[in-house]
Amino acid sequence: MSEQADTEPSGDLCIRTLAMPADTNANGDIFGGWLLSQMDVGGGVFASKVAKSRTVTVAIEAMNFRKAVYVGDLVSVHANLVRVGRTSLTVHLEAWALRRGEEHPFLVTDGNFTYVSIDEHGRPQPVRSIDTPIAK
Repeated sequence: MSEQADTEPSGDLCIRTLAMPADTNANGDIFGGWLLSQMDVGGGVFASKVAKSRTVTVAIEAMNFRKAVYVGDLVSVHANLVRVGRTSLTVHLEAWALRRGEEHPFLVTDGNFTYVSIDEHGRPQPVRSIDTPIAK
């Protein structure tokens, strides 16, 4: 998103979790699908808060897996609102990892996730008024 994005997290912290042994792939690194799911959970929480309604994921674009995540890393997902449509919101998500014994987190993954606001029947509905600023 910006030059700052590679040096420190930006946006709302929407989830923080510890990478565990059960989350590894065959090589012993954290499975990319686990990381993507953590981002989707955090992004969904953020999108629902912003839209003031239930939301569902409809698209994931431009996922960038930059660095490996290891067991014991503390993973944080941060969200920035990128775009608001009639029924949808696009959220830029960044996953950051903090290694044991380290002082500064580093960017491991980022991407744009699109969520649609839905009503109680699961049908798209217009996004309500937005109080969250759109990131530049």
